Amino acid sequence: AHDHLLQQEQWIVDGFGSLDTVWQRLDVADTLVYLDMAVLRHYWWVTKRFVKGLWVPPEGWPENSPLVQGTLNSYNTVWLCHKKLTPKYRTYVEAAKATKQVYHLRSPQEVKHFLQTMVTKF
Repeated sequence: AHDHLLQQEQWIVDGFGSLDTVWQRLDVADTLVYLDMAVLRHYWWVTKRFVKGLWVPPEGWPENSPLVQGTLNSYNTVWLCHKKLTPKYRTYVEAAKATKQVYHLRSPQEVKHFLQTMVTKF
């Protein structure tokens, strides 16, 4: 399914997905939108999801998922990504600017502006 998707004329992938396929997708893509937020913002989002999850199950989580364990796993994942993947992504995105359309967004304000621009563009 993944290889079939990459052969299509147009496609969008949200998130990095699998480490087995992320670099292949980045290489094939003609446009990259990289959301490069501060690590503390990611921790805040995990915390916010946890607090909200006390009343409403987190969106996209399987039914009856353990909220505390899932939150602890998310904190760990944020740290691992920050230390191991983020530097690689930043290096890749910087080099990709020579051959691809790259949107390197570093704040919620930049994301909002990008989305407004895309809405008026299309």
